Amino acid sequence: MDVSFVIPCYRSQNTILSVIGEIEQTMAQRPALRYEIICVSDGSPDQVYEVIAARSAQDRHVRGFCLAKNFGQQAAIMAGLNASTGDKVVVLDDDGQTPADESFALLDALDEDNDVVYASYRWAQKMHSRFRNFGTWMNETMLRILLKKPKGLEITSFWAAKRFAIDEICCYTGPYAYTEGLILRSFGRICNVPVRHRARLEGESGYTLTKLLALWLNGFTAFSVVPLRAASLLGVVSAVCGFLYMLYTVIHYFFDRDVPMGYPTLVSLILLLSGVILVMLGLLGEYVGRLYITANRAPQYVVRAACGAKEENGGTSK
Repeated sequence: MDVSFVIPCYRSQNTILSVIGEIEQTMAQRPALRYEIICVSDGSPDQVYEVIAARSAQDRHVRGFCLAKNFGQQAAIMAGLNASTGDKVVVLDDDGQTPADESFALLDALDEDNDVVYASYRWAQKMHSRFRNFGTWMNETMLRILLKKPKGLEITSFWAAKRFAIDEICCYTGPYAYTEGLILRSFGRICNVPVRHRARLEGESGYTLTKLLALWLNGFTAFSVVPLRAASLLGVVSAVCGFLYMLYTVIHYFFDRDVPMGYPTLVSLILLLSGVILVMLGLLGEYVGRLYITANRAPQYVVRAACGAKEENGGTSK
């Protein structure tokens, strides 16, 4: 198999066929290439898996998977990556925003000694809501500070990678999948390829504030110890400030006996230090809790049903 396309699907029963059709039209430009389209329904409440299964029965290139519940976009991507067999893998959205007809721009860039290639959008921000733009900014900030994202590299949901990179990503079997973190911690040859950005065919983004917070939490607790170090540093700074203030109070008392010694200062210091302690304990609890869940082998995803057969030589069949 030459190329695998992985599409996480959620509430896209009316758009997924358009995306599949665009991929097939694009691949027809290079008929010598063998390809497969892997669609993963992330516990979608609509009939998207039924649509995928019907297309799979008619189209040898299409394979479908239905997860037992909504595990999240990252888990759906991991399910698709684990099922893929292509020498190169392209990940894209199910809503038509990612231009499937520009897939060769990413695939050709992989031949230029790159391990992973991300699409970059020049005008994407104008097409998103303020909330989505804020979420994107927060995600970029987290990746840059906590995961050491190279300056100038744009991380998007439309990307491609070589087989050896996909195999390394799939080595992660924990329940808190975060593909951006897995890529940034393992590979250095990453680049951007500019492509156009389109409006969604219908609907709006499924990312709520809760889902965005969960995504950020996955990023900095599963792949970085920076928050723990920051908490330790905050504790040291607070302790030093408390000591200096205590020293100032004692010295001031000897020079001015009329200085009122009341409870407000004491209460403020207690609240400050207690807050720092609680923050540190909360971070430690988050890490310990995730270790506990991982040790209990919580599933990354569970496949309820699958359609489309994989040939022994890496192809697909009806």
